[in-house]
Amino acid sequence: MTNALFIEIEIHFTPSYNRQVTINYKPEYDSYQNAIMEQRKLCIQRARRVFENAINYYRTSALELKEERAILLEEWLNMESSFGELGDLESVRFKLPKKLKKRREIEIVDGSDGHEEYIDYLFPEESQASSLKILEQAYKWKKAKGGFR
Repeated sequence: MTNALFIEIEIHFTPSYNRQVTINYKPEYDSYQNAIMEQRKLCIQRARRVFENAINYYRTSALELKEERAILLEEWLNMESSFGELGDLESVRFKLPKKLKKRREIEIVDGSDGHEEYIDYLFPEESQASSLKILEQAYKWKKAKGGFR
């Protein structure tokens, strides 16, 4: 794609009837810059849609694949940062999970019990749902005790 080139020719007559010719070359970058910017925005929207679809899949269909979902969100954040001023880092940062180090009991081959440390991920929508459950249980408990009238 080549840039359009506009040539502006000005002819001025001086009082002594001499001609002054001025030629200005004006490449028309603005329209191309706008077209390129619109193309970039469309590509970014398509890329975001791909990531959103993948995240929705992991959220609804593959609940046990939390680590893969976290890795996908990290990659999305990297992609958004590569977009510069067009990137929307805050919307992706909001979706990032908290890493929790947990322990679980395991049986060792010789029959003794042991503990294994692992990393679990707590996503924002899960933490909101769990806090709502706690509030709901507290409300039911208070209502059963006769606290609400």
